[in-house]
Amino acid sequence: MSVAPRRPLTYAVLLCLAGAALVLFAATRVWQLEVTVRPAPLPPIEQERSGGSLMPWLPALAVVALAGGGAMLATRGLLRRLLGGLLLVIGTALVAGGSVAATNPDVDRLWPLLCVLGGLAVAAAGAATAARGHRWPAMGARYERAAGTPPPAAASRPERVEAAGTRDAWDALDRGEDPTAG
Repeated sequence: MSVAPRRPLTYAVLLCLAGAALVLFAATRVWQLEVTVRPAPLPPIEQERSGGSLMPWLPALAVVALAGGGAMLATRGLLRRLLGGLLLVIGTALVAGGSVAATNPDVDRLWPLLCVLGGLAVAAAGAATAARGHRWPAMGARYERAAGTPPPAAASRPERVEAAGTRDAWDALDRGEDPTAG
């Protein structure tokens, strides 16, 4: 297979992983500093709140998007297109969460805007996967065996390895035999 068909898949996976990582990074930063004023001799209490504490679902969706980036490599056909649709929805939710937080005047706008940017990246990767993912190459099947076909050495299977040595067991495994089968 040539390199060209793999490029869109590679770009989509990298875009999804980068967007999800950006959201995870931004969600762990301090978005809000709450100051509680106390009576005169006591100092005020400052409490830092991260994006994950303000919106607990934000890092959770980012982790799902990270897993989806890996799943893009392992799926094919209709399942990959459905995964792309799911990533599009997750990216849209990340954009919405970052946008809502960015409109809050008490929140530092940098981190929610980075969540919006990361969500846009996840959504773009999901949209590309949903639209064209079925044409992208899948993981190689060279190590898979078709259902119902015997292992290559099954036709000429010699007697069971009865030796106690591990070398004989490894040699049997190299021939495609199961040294524990009886």
